[in-house]
Amino acid sequence: MTPPAAADPVVRAEDVAVSFVGRDATVNAVNGVSFTLDPGEVLCILGESGSGKSVTLRALMRLLPSRRARLSGRIEIAGLDVMAMSDRALADLRGTEVGMIFQEPMVAFDPVYTVGRQITETIVRHEGVSREQARRRALDLLDRVRIPSPERRLRAYPHELSGGMRQRAMIALALSCQPSLLLADEPTTALDATVQIQILLLLRELQRELGMAVIFVTHDVGVAVEIADRIAVMYGGRFVETGPVREIMGNPRHPYTQGLLASTVHSASRGQALEAIPGSPPDMTRLPPGCAFAPRCRFAEPRCETPPPPVQLSPQHMVRCIRAG
Repeated sequence: MTPPAAADPVVRAEDVAVSFVGRDATVNAVNGVSFTLDPGEVLCILGESGSGKSVTLRALMRLLPSRRARLSGRIEIAGLDVMAMSDRALADLRGTEVGMIFQEPMVAFDPVYTVGRQITETIVRHEGVSREQARRRALDLLDRVRIPSPERRLRAYPHELSGGMRQRAMIALALSCQPSLLLADEPTTALDATVQIQILLLLRELQRELGMAVIFVTHDVGVAVEIADRIAVMYGGRFVETGPVREIMGNPRHPYTQGLLASTVHSASRGQALEAIPGSPPDMTRLPPGCAFAPRCRFAEPRCETPPPPVQLSPQHMVRCIRAG
């Protein structure tokens, strides 16, 4: 009996690069990122601020300022060539096939319209249903993301909701047209710890229920462990290590990944001093010619002046480091 064919990836990115051209300098924010994302899989992009995580996420949807940003490479979502799409085709793709949760919902929501109106208009725009049908679905979505008194919240303006409520409403908006891919840009950063874990559990539950693929951006190792199936560690605009969450957490091979884990508070570290990563993140206008992490790496040697090729440690575990070969 012939086994069933594997499902095509929801996302296929090949050698994606993004630079921002300024008057005095060019910022090389993303430098050759390649990956695939399977249906129902959760990929977490992990790294320090300024490593290129959010820019990578926005590049997938071409949500970058066209005047300053230079985007290259190949991006396919659901088999569609995003780089070749017209503005109208992109507008149709956003919100239907792809939903996005932004880092700060107060910026994502329009302050002069109610939450209900914004969700309803999104459904009407993309699915062509009546306003009453869209309103009923918006009400169901607020209930699904566990917003109390959803009928009343539907009539509320964004500023009338708490931070946790706004984030739940943002999730409802992102899921309003049942996307197959959800992009989440540090959606729990501005929330306190109790609300943060509630939002993470809710996202994981909805992801499994709806069968969505998710790309989740964070700088928090604990968040990555909680939500990811696979982790991509990013530094200097490149993925320096990728693999299943258990392999990355249990057997990190890149010195930067090891440094991130060593500098994270967990129960086993009680009473011990944290090992901070020395130095500062690289200047993205003047990246070193070889490994971007070499100036901060305790294992650096002359060979690090040459860009390290990807080393495949297992079918799913890749690392860019000369020590891994």
